[in-house]
Amino acid sequence: MPREQQLSRVFVEIADSLIDDFDVIDFLQQLSVRCMELLDVAAVGILLADEHGILRVLAASDERTRLLEFFATQHEQGPCVECFQSGQPRTNIDLTDSRITDAWPQFATQAQEIGFVATNALPLRLRGRVIGALSLFQTDPSPLTYQDVSLAQAMADIATIAILQQRTLAQSETERGQLQYALTSRIVLEQVKGILAERWQLSVDDAFAAFRHYARSHNLKLAALARDITDGTFDTDTIPHGAAGTTA
Repeated sequence: MPREQQLSRVFVEIADSLIDDFDVIDFLQQLSVRCMELLDVAAVGILLADEHGILRVLAASDERTRLLEFFATQHEQGPCVECFQSGQPRTNIDLTDSRITDAWPQFATQAQEIGFVATNALPLRLRGRVIGALSLFQTDPSPLTYQDVSLAQAMADIATIAILQQRTLAQSETERGQLQYALTSRIVLEQVKGILAERWQLSVDDAFAAFRHYARSHNLKLAALARDITDGTFDTDTIPHGAAGTTA
């Protein structure tokens, strides 16, 4: 599909999603997939700073990327950490460059083991303030073009709008509450992914795909359904988790 058509689809999804009561986690999950398609990268992660200024993984295109980003935040290494701290993009970083492996030994090694050879990070910005970062991983060493980087920053800005779309940002306490709620929801979601993967004997990615497909097809918020599962008030046997249940 031409990029123009892909962009049109993305903006239609944005218009449909940014309503008063929408599922920010699901939206960002979908946005990470759209970034992969638009920018022709291998994986995407979206990280958000919590109320203490510590980066947390909010969405990722797949489980290996989520784990890599989690690993990076634990070791305070990688482009997203530096991008968040500086507020500046870090683009076309060669993970095989000895200067990079020396600067980020754990992160670079882990990324290469997965198969990534290049990475990029764009800030999630709001009124001059950085609240997180969007990361792009490549298995192809070809650098992103200026147009690609500009589009990636636009997608990062869209993610920021989605996270803080309640239009009450003048009140910093309200804003912090919105950020913390999103992060707390993600923690519950990760717990449920593990529960379902073990219960269904599936990979975490396949279990999450089935869970997400069920939530979307029944107009349920991911976080709300996840809480019902962890509380034991929802029967997970009602979620199809074969081939029919894993359609994105």
